[in-house]
Amino acid sequence: MKKKTKMGVRASSISVSTTEALLVHLTIGLGLALCFSVAHNVHFISLTSHPSQALGLIWAFQCPTVILLYSRYRKDQERCSYWKAVGRGLLGLPAGAVVNALGAIALGAPVGIQYLPKTINWSLMMSLFTIVPAASVFGSSWTDWQRIFACTKPNDPVDYMICLPAHGVVIGAWFGAWPVPLDWERPWQEWPVCVSYGAIAGYLVSLVASFGFILVRQHVKGD
Repeated sequence: MKKKTKMGVRASSISVSTTEALLVHLTIGLGLALCFSVAHNVHFISLTSHPSQALGLIWAFQCPTVILLYSRYRKDQERCSYWKAVGRGLLGLPAGAVVNALGAIALGAPVGIQYLPKTINWSLMMSLFTIVPAASVFGSSWTDWQRIFACTKPNDPVDYMICLPAHGVVIGAWFGAWPVPLDWERPWQEWPVCVSYGAIAGYLVSLVASFGFILVRQHVKGD
């Protein structure tokens, strides 16, 4: 179908039902739970004991799921095939990681060769949950990127599925960073342990919130 906006005719996109949105959120949420289970029970690692390896497992395991799911909802289907959208998501992963890494360093993340693997894997995880879905769906549409990330104005269920989780993971990481400078000398205060826990918690909460907004929107639209 096609939707009209203030900018003119918007590219065609797949309509998403509440059931389908729920399945997408559950798939990603359960995938995260499975990652922690495999890390703990198979590899005997955790974010606290082996943050770099645990983060690498999370983003590597979740990457195919996120990209393959969100590529179905690409906005410009008449000009973009499914596999092209998958390619855009793959390109968005390292590009978003650079943005997240630079942002973290600018806000005080430690710099040094001993922190490099942790920062890389953390940035890739953050990119997967913030930039990759938007890259798969919107491609190079600057109008949509600005609307979602700068103006926070989602218009349809797919927008909510991208906007709220992306903001949630960043806000969660920001709150998770608060204990880092405190002089408690706890293992989980090391970079990027508590930041990662905060980001994942914020992401999961925002997935629930996203589905809630979609339910409300569909209910109001139905009325």
